[in-house]
Parts: sequence; C-alpha cells; structure tokens
Amino acid sequence: MNIVEVSKVLSNKARVEILDWLKSPEENFPPQVNVPNFDDGVCVCHIQDKLGLSQSTTSHYLTMMEKAGLLTGKRIGKWTYYKRNEAKIAEFIQSLAVKL
Repeated sequence: MNIVEVSKVLSNKARVEILDWLKSPEENFPPQVNVPNFDDGVCVCHIQDKLGLSQSTTSHYLTMMEKAGLLTGKRIGKWTYYKRNEAKIAEFIQSLAVKL
C-alpha cells in the first residue's frame, strides 16, 4: 500500500467526510432505490446530494478514492454504488502504525 498516495486522497475534508458517512450509510443516506439495502453501497447521486458539490467533482473524488483502494464501486443498471473497502482501510492504518 502506498501511504503517500492514500494520504493525498485523505488530505481533502470532503473525501474524509465521504468515508465517515459510508461507515454508517443507513444513518447518513436515504434508502437506496435500485437495491434492497446498503450491502451494495450508496448511489453516487445520494453522495453528491449530501456533499453539495457538482456531479463531476463528486465523481472525481470517488474515482480517486477507489483508485487508492479506500472504496469499491459496483455498477447496477445505470447507477454506481460505493462502499468502504474495510480491508484496505485497515491495511492503511496498520501501515501507518508500522512506518510511523
């Protein structure tokens, strides 16, 4: 895991907030329309609404977070759903503990 690259992604308040919200999606987002629960993640449209940023900025942030391994995305129909990648987040935290 590249600690520097993940840290760059986490250097933005909005991206950290997304991770925080996705920790408890049922408390932070409305019910998902195309999926029965939050097991598949949260629709980009709901994340964008909560962020209050443009669609392009929201998509860019989510793509960065996915490339860094912090999120996983799943396409269902025409929508993409994102959820936390708990294994990679734990790996990042462990890497920090070892390196620092």
